[in-house]
Amino acid sequence: MSNVDWSALDARLLHLLVSVVEEGSVTGAAQRLGVTQSAVSHLLDKLRAITGDPLFVKSGRGIVATARAEALAPQARALLHDLRNFAQRAKFEPTQLRATLTIAANDFQRDLLLPAFAARLREHAPGVTLRIIPSTVPRLEMLRTDQCQLVISPRPPDGTDIVQKRLFEDRYRVFFDPAVRTAPRNRAEYLASDHATVVYEPKRSLDLDQQLAARGIERRFTVMVPTFSAVGAFVRGTALLATLPGLLGRHTLRQLASARPPVACPRMPMYLIWHARYQEDAAHRWLRAQLEAVVGPALAEPEG
Repeated sequence: MSNVDWSALDARLLHLLVSVVEEGSVTGAAQRLGVTQSAVSHLLDKLRAITGDPLFVKSGRGIVATARAEALAPQARALLHDLRNFAQRAKFEPTQLRATLTIAANDFQRDLLLPAFAARLREHAPGVTLRIIPSTVPRLEMLRTDQCQLVISPRPPDGTDIVQKRLFEDRYRVFFDPAVRTAPRNRAEYLASDHATVVYEPKRSLDLDQQLAARGIERRFTVMVPTFSAVGAFVRGTALLATLPGLLGRHTLRQLASARPPVACPRMPMYLIWHARYQEDAAHRWLRAQLEAVVGPALAEPEG
């Protein structure tokens, strides 16, 4: 039995075996592999030590493969084929994909982007089931433990194994019921009004509310709800104001009027977030591209 560890076997040696068997000579194999004859001889010695067989013996002026070499050659070809498949990215066909894609998103991102995304999946990848869970304030564990494969949020969790891409940014607007009141004309009127806002469970306020409070802009919140979709019911029929992402006016808050805030507000970014293990996965890359494709139409100004 050979004393050489079989793990010393590599693709070069497999190529060598196949080449010498098919060429029937060391010279032909060297030319085919683009190496010197001495290099072929050296590698053959290594392969003989691993297999415990001479592999090739002299026959007249040439060489012939031993019975062991003839038996090993088909196995070597199969192994080389498997190694090539291992190294090459598999061809991805969306129509053949059978999977459940879980996306964490709050109702703002959900209603803005995901119905159109679901429609694209039904058309191009009907075997994909879309599952949506609330993201609230995203946690690293959601992605690390595969609770979800994508997160859409303005708050990417901080982790070296997390990848993010900016999808868009939104401007804040002040929403109000035009049947009850007009837009606040100035800062003083804005601050004197009662306000509604969103506070995520257990008690995490919106970034904007934290930023304005840090600047000393104090508002009186008389209603706090856990989702954007709940705001409209509390603002309608009242003089309440709600300072929220402006794109909510396209769907969730479309029955309310809106105006620019009379105080300076930062823009709100929105990110697509995933774990690094999916960065080069063909199916995941395609799914991310499909989601990105619906962003432009979702942000486009409605006709009329």
